[in-house]
Amino acid sequence: MRLRSVLGTAPSVFVAALLVTSALAGGVAAAPPSEQPAAANADHATAVVSAGPGDETTPQASDDAAPDACGFPLELTDSTGTTVTLDERPERIVTTNPSAAQTLWEVGARDRVVGVTQFAAYLDGAGEKTDVSAEGLGVSVERVVNAEPDLVLAPNASADQVADLREQGLTVYHFSAATSVGDIAEKTTTTGRLVGSCEAAAATNEEMNASVAAVENRTAEIDRPAALYPLGDGFVAGGNTFINEIMQIGGVDNVAADVGDGYPQLSNEVILETDPELIVVTDPDAPILDEKPYVSTTAGIENNYVVLDENYLNQPAPRSVIVTTDQLATAVQNLDDDADGTGETGTQAPGFGVAAAVLATLAVALRARRE
Repeated sequence: MRLRSVLGTAPSVFVAALLVTSALAGGVAAAPPSEQPAAANADHATAVVSAGPGDETTPQASDDAAPDACGFPLELTDSTGTTVTLDERPERIVTTNPSAAQTLWEVGARDRVVGVTQFAAYLDGAGEKTDVSAEGLGVSVERVVNAEPDLVLAPNASADQVADLREQGLTVYHFSAATSVGDIAEKTTTTGRLVGSCEAAAATNEEMNASVAAVENRTAEIDRPAALYPLGDGFVAGGNTFINEIMQIGGVDNVAADVGDGYPQLSNEVILETDPELIVVTDPDAPILDEKPYVSTTAGIENNYVVLDENYLNQPAPRSVIVTTDQLATAVQNLDDDADGTGETGTQAPGFGVAAAVLATLAVALRARRE
């Protein structure tokens, strides 16, 4: 049974940068999250929606909403307990993490975005926006201020900079961590309300939930392989994370979910005990499978891995859910066919890649910045 799953990967970025935070709200999921502000309908729809890696570049709905249902002035309380007031629809928006930018693209508000971070560069047209990234980690407060935003959307990974931005007189809405599809739906609903695109946000959630339902239907009857998503230096995606939910929907059982929540660092002995049958990576060459202890796991021995695009896998946002769950499910189906003797060994399927050597401390710090 051997599966090499390779779907095209986006520009390479440190994988650990997106996968080691204690509360990623706009990027990768993190450790125990706080709950999202508003409630959104996360029930799975029944329509089948197919999406590919480039679909995020096309807004799924128009940037319009009924004035009576989505009008201004508006007051919403964010995850810090701060009441954010908007007297009119924001026309200049800055995002401090790529997941927030991706969501704005999805609800058709990209033309009103004036600033994004370097990690949002994969989005169509992002290169035309001001890069508000700092020289090191996080965003440059000065660059954000110079972009003259009416509204700054700050997912959880930017928590430590929210106060600094507010001290500059900026209107900042801070999201708590998103660790599930339901959290992402709530974030999308809230984002739509903040920017006056409620109908577009509802349409985006409907598409996402329909796609999730379709993927779950595809994988309902197959054997679920035990899988692991290593981030480097023993760090892995554990339970209570966005990544864990993606893995579950995509048809695999995350062996690290039983070991710990968030992004724990596991010893070689523990990794060998979990013995994953499939490794999720973001590097098509999957060098980590040749390293200890992974080379001695079932996945390493049988060379079973799936390569997923890190820009989607590591960002809790609607298109990320649609793309990664579909890719992973396709890979799992191919693996199941190989096991049954109905597929070809070495079948090419969707996948991700993992940077092999990443310093533990850098992994944790970077990840918080790429939600």
